[in-house]
Amino acid sequence: MNWRAIARLLGLLLAIYSLGFVPSLGVSLWCADGEAQHFLIATLMTAVAGLLIWLPVRRDRSELLVRDGFLVVALFWAVLGVVGGIPFFLGLHLDLTDSVFEAVSGFTTTGATVIVGLDQLPPSILYHRQQIQWLGGMGVIVLAVAILPLLGVGGMQLFRAEASGIAKEEKLTPRITHTAQALWVLYFGLTFACALAFWLAGMSVFDAVGHAYTTLATGGFSTHDASMAFFDSVVIELICIVFMLLGGINYAVHYLVWRRRSLLQYLGDTEVRTYLLLFAAFTLAVAATLYLVGTYAGAGESLRQASFQAASIITSTGFGTATFADWPLHLPLMLAILSFIGGCAGSTAGGIKVVRIVLLAKMGSRQMFALAHTRAVVPIKLGRRRVPEEVVYSVWGYYSLYVLTSLVLCVAMMAAGLDLVSAFGAVTASINLLGPGLGEVATTFVSVGPVVKWLAVFAMLVGRLEVFTLLILFTPAFWRN
Repeated sequence: MNWRAIARLLGLLLAIYSLGFVPSLGVSLWCADGEAQHFLIATLMTAVAGLLIWLPVRRDRSELLVRDGFLVVALFWAVLGVVGGIPFFLGLHLDLTDSVFEAVSGFTTTGATVIVGLDQLPPSILYHRQQIQWLGGMGVIVLAVAILPLLGVGGMQLFRAEASGIAKEEKLTPRITHTAQALWVLYFGLTFACALAFWLAGMSVFDAVGHAYTTLATGGFSTHDASMAFFDSVVIELICIVFMLLGGINYAVHYLVWRRRSLLQYLGDTEVRTYLLLFAAFTLAVAATLYLVGTYAGAGESLRQASFQAASIITSTGFGTATFADWPLHLPLMLAILSFIGGCAGSTAGGIKVVRIVLLAKMGSRQMFALAHTRAVVPIKLGRRRVPEEVVYSVWGYYSLYVLTSLVLCVAMMAAGLDLVSAFGAVTASINLLGPGLGEVATTFVSVGPVVKWLAVFAMLVGRLEVFTLLILFTPAFWRN
């Protein structure tokens, strides 16, 4: 393990991130909400911590190994949870557990919260919550990959550890720096378009920007306790659905659409087609149930509620116009299952990812075919491309580890005092980066104990870092020379 290179890079990342508090400081000064000193302290503390780590090893020019990259990513996300929680600790007087929980939930785009009374909070605190989700959505590490080469630090190892998907060696552009820049241009452009659409639909500038941040990040934090129900606008909900679904699509596909100027690229991708079909199927199934049970008056209102919640849950955004945990019959469990599927690989969404579900289904189909045709050799394909067997095994391993981790965390949360429904809901909300759960955590994590919150923090990091990146740190083989 190259500890000097790891310390140098971690210190640089922290020092750079300290600038992330500046916009919130500006909002506080503009609104005169009394939080400016807290953001100034957070800026200085983060910058000083970064410099103290960086200065002793600043002259080191050794290269990061792949193993080092995994450790830097995991450490940086964990440290972000601490420094990002400073404004909550100082400004809202939350304890350490709640401050870290809120910050990790923001950076991992989970959207679970321990804060109530959002409508009365200082604007700068609200802006900080929205911004950390926006930064976390694409990955602070990817942003650093675009900047750090200018400082003489390579980024390929970090990109391989951070980027979501089954083929992390594939790049959109020949150079990793250009790839990161292309991702951020797309991300910023979609965020701007979303904010403009929200503003034109009737939101204030502050709400439009804040909700655009968390819509494209598929994060789910809102500036109001009632979330999207606060606005009670069909137009705003439709805009939100469109941009949530866009946030849940692989950014490599967005890049192809942009380069080729053709929306047909979306339909030409197997994963995107399946993703949109799942959204449509779950919307219709939920709407039909709500209508037949009589939960809402009329088919139109049932379809409105079903489509919004289906989009919010499949993308792991977690915005709400209703509490799906209170819906009748099988709907809460069905939507929880949808959150495990999640969005597309290479997107800001959580969950196992649609492409992995597609491959798992193809693996099952191939196995049944092989039972009847023992000599047949059946390759697994995505579209017209054959999927290498090592990728197939990796997907199976990922799925097994994801489910096993979820079960272990569910048992641990029950041991910490939650009932079965609440424990399952807390794990669903955390590891799938969803936010709202079931039972006691249907809307917030305010009432649960600190042990459950720390377990949820771990689950959020596991989900955001695609399981392997974090859990590999707990294997003895990782630490052997």
